[in-house]
Parts: sequence; structure tokens; C-alpha cells
Amino acid sequence: MKTTVDKLSDTRVKLTVNVPFAELDKEIDQAYSAIAQQVQIPGFRKGKAPRQLIDARFGRGAMLEQVVNDMLPSRYEQAVTENDLKVIGQPNIDIPKVEDNDFVEFTAEVDVRPEIEVPDFSKISVTVPALAVTDEDVEKELEELAGRFGELKDTKRKLKTGDYAIINVEAEVDGEKVSEISTEGLSYRVGDDDLIKGLDTALRGMKSEEDNEFNATIESGEHKDKEATIKVHVVQTKERKLPELDDDFAQMASEFDTIEELRENTKSGLEESKKNDQAVAVRDEVLKAALAEVSFELPKSVVDEQVHAQLHQILGEMAHDDAALNRLLEAQGTTREEFDKESRESAEESVRTQLFLDTLADVEEPEVSQQELSDHILFTAQSYGMDPNQFIQQISSNGQIGNLFSDVRRGKALAAAICRVEAKDDAGNVVDVEQYFGEEEAEDNSKAEESSNDEA
Repeated sequence: MKTTVDKLSDTRVKLTVNVPFAELDKEIDQAYSAIAQQVQIPGFRKGKAPRQLIDARFGRGAMLEQVVNDMLPSRYEQAVTENDLKVIGQPNIDIPKVEDNDFVEFTAEVDVRPEIEVPDFSKISVTVPALAVTDEDVEKELEELAGRFGELKDTKRKLKTGDYAIINVEAEVDGEKVSEISTEGLSYRVGDDDLIKGLDTALRGMKSEEDNEFNATIESGEHKDKEATIKVHVVQTKERKLPELDDDFAQMASEFDTIEELRENTKSGLEESKKNDQAVAVRDEVLKAALAEVSFELPKSVVDEQVHAQLHQILGEMAHDDAALNRLLEAQGTTREEFDKESRESAEESVRTQLFLDTLADVEEPEVSQQELSDHILFTAQSYGMDPNQFIQQISSNGQIGNLFSDVRRGKALAAAICRVEAKDDAGNVVDVEQYFGEEEAEDNSKAEESSNDEA
């Protein structure tokens, strides 16, 4: 078999493969056997008709077509391997020449990974947030926990930030009611400021059965950017009564007997959370710094495919109603053009990151154990809310186990590279990246690596 490779661009090549008939004996035998099983020729048992009779009866064309179909996958893979091509996606194959008893020639145009020069990670320095957990952080966490056990009680006093109110809201633009904003019986927490700009200011100081009015600019929908008159009526004012942070609360809200035990446990939990956040920050900053040092062309068809997949998924959730998507975007204050632009930028960043990590993995050559692959498959199944056995059956039938293997390989390669980086926190302290990304910490740091794979 002879192969030539023509470089069409930094991300696309054309393979021309010439396969002599002398190398096709196996496929020719299989082709004649398959045709013989499909036809019935008088005087011969099914599958036993001689080749000469099959040729005379049906012509050589049927056999040659079967041979070409049978040999294409293996010869294409052989050509890719022999030329050490890092192919991406499926090839476009053409068969320009089939010379009987001489050779078969086919061409394959396919996207390939561009040449990427991996930077020296030992020269990369990053700064990430410090791990400090203050007493204020602990108290805030405890107050949020207490809020889950708080009770709403009616009040007669004026509303202040943090209070709750049952309100009716009516919005008008040029005397026309704005239905998407107008509502009745809404429970609203003063200070959330996520409904209408200016609502919190209007509510502060109001009591039950009082009315107020203010102007605001509509931020989305049919009346976007228009000024509206907002009328608000307070039906009832309420306040949340929180339990005291004492031993009784600790026993009610946790497995601890005293508030001090709960406070220490809360502090430990916050410290662990800070460590996880810091590990993720190190990973993100290192990857960002590494990508900033490299430049390479992206295969357009791969980016297009990812953009299409994202759009297909979103439209699938809307019964493939394109108009419904446009209405949703309008309600969110954006346009289809802006949405498409952001989708393409996101796809480009995703493809760029994945190509870089694949190249890094080839440089680092990490080994992926069966246990690591199994753990990643289990994690992925859980993230999709699927039974692990059903998930394994699905990815096996779809040929996607290799993709999950690559996910783990990329994550391990990045972890190994990060261990050569210099990291400090914003207080000037050196961050021990080995505790997050060293081999002995690989299992404990699995969540951070999984997050890296998801983004890539």
C-alpha cells in the first residue's frame, strides 16, 4: 500500500492511498462469499457457486464494490497510523480509481490537530486567592444555616432590608399595561433587587396596605428600553425570626451537641471549600497562562460541529421551535446574532483548550489505569443522573469510552504540568501545588480534574 499526504492547511490534509490487488485477497474472498450467500444459482447450493459463474452472471462490478467497502476502514486507519496523523472527526472519502486486478485508489480529506508547541510550565507563575477563613465567614455561614430554620411572622412596622412583603405590582408604558412585569400576591424579599430596578427603594419604609409609585426602564421584552410607571401595593409585611445560635440550635440543625462544636465543624468545612476553590483557581490560571503563550489555527469544521451540537441541544429542549428560542433571547435582553456570536466564541475556546490538552497529553504521556477510567465513568454517570450500568451500556454502544479515556488522560497531563508551576496566593504565600495535583493526591483531587475535563 502506498500513501501520499498533501497538506491543505494547518488543520486539514488529503490522503491519497493506492492499494494493490495483491493485498486484497482476504477482502476478495469475503466479497465472493457474501455475494454467493445472497443469490441462488440453479445447479449449486446456496453459497457454493464458483467465482467464474458469479462474474458471468452478475459481472465483476458487484464484487469490486463489496471489496472496496470492506477494505476502506482498515486501509484508512493504516494510512493514518503510518503517517502519524492526529485526525479529528470523520474523513470525506472519494474513490477516483478502481483498476480490476491491478489497484484501488481512494482519497480522504480530514481535519488534523495543528502543530502546537507546548510552553515550559516551569516558567509559568500564577497568583490565586488565599485560604484565609475569618470569624465573619464562619458566622455568616451559621446565619445562613439558621435562616433555613427561620419563621416568617407578620409585622406592622415599616419594611427594611431583609424583610419580606406580599406585594401587587402593576407596570404601564404610555398607559398600556406591561403584562410580563405586572403581578399579584408576589412574595418578595427587600434587598434582592432582581425584579425591577428601584423596587427596593420604593418598598423600604412602607407598611401593609400602603401604595407607592416610581419610574423604571424596562430591561427586556416587547417594551425594552422604554420608561414605565411602576405602581406597588403592599398587601402584608413580614420578618424572618431566626433561632438563637446556641446549643439547642446546634442539636436541632446538626449532629453536634454544642454551638462551639458546630462552629469548629463549619470552619473546617469552609477551609476545605477554600482549598477546593484554590485548586480550581490554580488550574484555571495555569491553563489560561499556557494558552496565552501558544497560537494555532482551529479546524473550522470541528468548531462548526460543536456550535451545531450546542444549538441542537438547546432547540431540543424547546421542541425545535426556532421562534421560541428567539422569543426567549428577546426576553433575556439579547438577540439571536449576539447569541450565535457567543456560541461560536464558546465553541472556539472549548476546541482550542481540548486541542492544547491533547498535545500536552502526548508530551506528558500519562498512564491511565482501569480504576481511574472506571472512577471517571462513574463520576460522569452521576453528573448525568444515570444508573452507572445503563451509562456504560450507552457509551459502549456509541463508541464513546475512548472519549472518556481521553478526558482522564488530559486531566492527568495537566496535573503533571501544573506541578512544575510556581504559584502564590494574593498574600504572597507560596502555594504547594503538589498537595492538589501530585500523584499521591490524584484521588483526593479528582473533583478539580473532573471540572477541568468538563470545561475542556
